[in-house]
Amino acid sequence: MPYHASIRRSFVAGSLLLGCGLVAFTPAAAQGTWPTGKAITYVVPFPPGGNTDTLARMIAPALSTALGTPVVIDNKAGAGGSVGSGLAARAAPDGYTMLGGTISSHAINVSLYAKLDYDPIKSFEPVAMLGSGPLVLAVNASSPYKTLNDVLAASKAKAGGLSSASPGVGTSPHMALELLSYQSGVKFTHVPYKGSGPAVQDLIGGQVDMMFDTILIMGPHIQSGKLRPIAVSSSKRLEALPDVPTIAEAGQKGFDMGSWQAVFVPAGTPKPIVDRLHAEIMKIIATPDAQARLKSFGMLPSDMTPAQLHDYQKSEVEKWAKVVKAAGIKAD
Repeated sequence: MPYHASIRRSFVAGSLLLGCGLVAFTPAAAQGTWPTGKAITYVVPFPPGGNTDTLARMIAPALSTALGTPVVIDNKAGAGGSVGSGLAARAAPDGYTMLGGTISSHAINVSLYAKLDYDPIKSFEPVAMLGSGPLVLAVNASSPYKTLNDVLAASKAKAGGLSSASPGVGTSPHMALELLSYQSGVKFTHVPYKGSGPAVQDLIGGQVDMMFDTILIMGPHIQSGKLRPIAVSSSKRLEALPDVPTIAEAGQKGFDMGSWQAVFVPAGTPKPIVDRLHAEIMKIIATPDAQARLKSFGMLPSDMTPAQLHDYQKSEVEKWAKVVKAAGIKAD
């Protein structure tokens, strides 16, 4: 064989082997070097100031320090968290997009909206459950209703049922009302507002009979004596309201609802990246400062693994599909 032909053949063969090596090496190298210093976008599918945004801003600085790369909050509000969730679902699964998902965006909306441009389970990899915030059912302090049975009996006796305020259609306070109606068989009149602020003011003013919302919203008005707590939605009593029974204790066995907050990444994100994010976020929310802030939001911290969050989310999707169908609710 001529010398030059031999050299050329050896070069081509070596190039092919090197090329194969690079193809095999590149994903592992990319995964192994993540993050590279490129900013990670933490999508918050709600406006600034709410629980999802506040939690993201609590986590982002510490996560940025732990990973050695910027973590930037990007608020993309609309349609109960659906707009931002859809954008995150379509992002590259490379570890540079995170999403603050909630009971609304990742369990309820799929049944509530006729068209959703993401699948709450298939479009994402679960990373971490941050916590769950039980809701408080409260009435005006001058209301004659003192127990859940009082509320149910009065609603049965009134045409259309008692009126119940909420921050809007499909919000967790609205869905807590529908779950109570679904389980008890008692009808209520839902009165949606544009946010918790005006809703709770009308409850205090006597324009509506009752309302579900978080301890963060209800707590100050309960402490001031303007509102009377009737029951809490969680399976256990709240530390902040030890004398207030759960809805299950008050007669609706099995009732358990919390307005949960979690972190997700686009489907297909490599497992080592998911595991690293999970580990770092768990460290952050285990700190005394984070625990105190979660408690101030009325949230119970969680130590779910990504696999446990997946199973829990799946059960939540199924649960709320039944409630939404029974209530005939549509958001659009």
